[in-house]
Amino acid sequence: MTEPGPTSDDARRDAGMRTRREVLGDAWVDRAVAGTTPFTADFQDYITRTAWGDIWQRPGLARRDRSLLTLAITIALRHWDEFELHVRAAKNNGLRDEEIAEVIQHAAVYAGVPAANHAFKLARAVLEELRGRG
Repeated sequence: MTEPGPTSDDARRDAGMRTRREVLGDAWVDRAVAGTTPFTADFQDYITRTAWGDIWQRPGLARRDRSLLTLAITIALRHWDEFELHVRAAKNNGLRDEEIAEVIQHAAVYAGVPAANHAFKLARAVLEELRGRG
C-alpha cells in the first residue's frame, strides 16, 4: 500500500509558510509557531493556508503593493498589533521609510487624523528599532 501524496492543502500550507517567513521573517514566524496550542492550531493553519498560501501568492499584485494595502487597511481598522507587524513586513518587501510615511499620511484623509497620528508613533518606534539592529 502506498502513502498518499501531498494534498492541495499541503501545497498551500508549504507555499504559505515560505511566503510568511519571507515577508514576516523567521524570528516572528518561529515565535508564532512555538506559541501555537491545540486551541489555536486550526487558526494558525488557516492563516498560513489562506492569507499566506492563497492571497499573498496571487499574481495580481507585487508583495510591496500588498504591503502598502495592508498598512492602509490596518490603520483604517485600527489593528495596531498587525500594523506594527506589517511595518516590519513592508521593510522586508522593499518599502522605504518615506513610502511608509506616505501611506500613513494618505490614510489620515480616509481613516482619520487620530488613527494616522497613532500610526506615525508606532511606525517611528518600529523603524527606529529596525535601524538599531541594522
